[in-house]
Amino acid sequence: MISKRLIAGLLMCVLPWISQAEVTSVTATIDKNPVMLDEAIVLTVVAEGDAERDAFDSSVLLSDFVVGRTSVGSQTSIVNFSTRQTTTWSTTLFPRSVGKFTIPAFTIEGKSSAPITVNVIPVQQGSNAPARDYYVATEVNQSNVYLQQQLRYTVKLYLASQIERGSLQAPELENAQIQQLGEDKQYTELVNGKRYQVIERNFAILPQQSGDFTIRGPVFSGEVIAANTNQRFGFFNRTQAINRVGPDVDISVKPIPQDIDYHWLPSDFVQLDENWQTDEFVVGEPVTRTLTLTAVGVVEEQLPEIAQIYPPAFKLYPDQPGSATAERDNRLIVQRTESVALIPTKPGEFIIPEVKVPWFNTNTGKTEFATLPTRTITVAPAANMGNTPTPATPQAQVPPPAIQQVTSDQGLPDADNAQPQAAESLISPNSQQGIDHWHWLLAALWLLTAAGWLIHAQKTRSVSAVPSSQKTTTNADVKSLISTIEKGNVSDIQAALRSWQAQFSAAQRWQIQQSIKPELDQMMASAFANPPQAWNKAALISAIKRITTISNTKDGGLTPLYPLHK
Repeated sequence: MISKRLIAGLLMCVLPWISQAEVTSVTATIDKNPVMLDEAIVLTVVAEGDAERDAFDSSVLLSDFVVGRTSVGSQTSIVNFSTRQTTTWSTTLFPRSVGKFTIPAFTIEGKSSAPITVNVIPVQQGSNAPARDYYVATEVNQSNVYLQQQLRYTVKLYLASQIERGSLQAPELENAQIQQLGEDKQYTELVNGKRYQVIERNFAILPQQSGDFTIRGPVFSGEVIAANTNQRFGFFNRTQAINRVGPDVDISVKPIPQDIDYHWLPSDFVQLDENWQTDEFVVGEPVTRTLTLTAVGVVEEQLPEIAQIYPPAFKLYPDQPGSATAERDNRLIVQRTESVALIPTKPGEFIIPEVKVPWFNTNTGKTEFATLPTRTITVAPAANMGNTPTPATPQAQVPPPAIQQVTSDQGLPDADNAQPQAAESLISPNSQQGIDHWHWLLAALWLLTAAGWLIHAQKTRSVSAVPSSQKTTTNADVKSLISTIEKGNVSDIQAALRSWQAQFSAAQRWQIQQSIKPELDQMMASAFANPPQAWNKAALISAIKRITTISNTKDGGLTPLYPLHK
């Protein structure tokens, strides 16, 4: 009996919950009507019963309103064993235009709400309009722009009271690149006799499609101190939620002119600068040239590659280009930097052709050129080239006639006086014959020295000697370089090659660079292709192995770059 009574009591408690599980009614309300175009209305939908939290669908409102975030909550109350369950959805709506619009009925689990007619009126402006406490203003610096030309979009949030918290979204434009410029500005402004705190934010908008478009105004959502300061909750002031949207702005985007046959670069300022590592050029010694392209009102991706032409007497080793962006006076300033190492291969005077980058001046509507003028450079021969002068041969001393005559008259000395006379001729300052013998001896020594120097110089030019630091190069060094090449990262390969070549002399580095130039050119061309392409890493590894044979000996020394002549 006890068990049956307990079960009956439990059923009495559960039945009210079961009876309330189904949705019995749905109601929809809005917080204001009529509403100004830049104001928001809060739509509240309440379902009586245990409804699913995702049963409400706000997508039917998108044609007439900008739909904000939807919050959902459930509540259950029991009074005298009577249970009541409700599910509530709250959504913020921003009207898209002036007029009368209908919020349709919402059906949740078979029960529907009544439709609501909303009257959207224009924003009241002018000196006769009542002062508003909160609103958003928008403007653009120009409404007619070219494709990918920057326009400045300014948003101003006007607040008549202190703000507790808030967020301001970015404007919206289809097929456009939008980014904020700088930091927010805060100041006060007097409008129609009312003082406001103004928060100003600027955006750069670069349209990516031509035609007529509408920039949707940004939405502000926040909380401000309630107007009735007597209402307090504990130690905190009561706050009031506000939602405002900035007015839309219409713009016209002009297409690229038909006569443009170059990389499209719309701007009102473009400049090309260069910097040389040094003004002295020597055969075999690298000199780095850096070109910097600066443009205003574009983004980094719009800057073109800088076409450069050099005489065939130079070996070229370009570095990976870089780019940067800065902001000044609410405008984007971008730069592209390209560096190339030039190695002259022969002496003489050469002309570096001019560099021209075409761009479209948006102020004049004409094509202009950022230009570097033609440059003439003189390349000096390397120190070990065959231009070093040969030591002069000492001229033979012709004995004076008086001495020649004395010698012929006296004839040869006799045997008894031969030794003393010979000794006297070497030490006596009056003996011109002894001095003449010394001159001939010195001349012979000079000739021998010059001949030895010429033979050594000839061998030096034809043979690349093994560096003195050869013993410090190990198999691990070469294996590490080859491992880096196999990974295929061009930047890492360039750094590894520079580190590996640092152990050699300047002349040897030049020889190495000439040996692997075809493979390096292929690597760089593939890396800078659009899109990047694969390149033959095995060819570069084979070239490295041809130069530096990994020895099985203990010291792992490098073989000469070229075989010795026997």
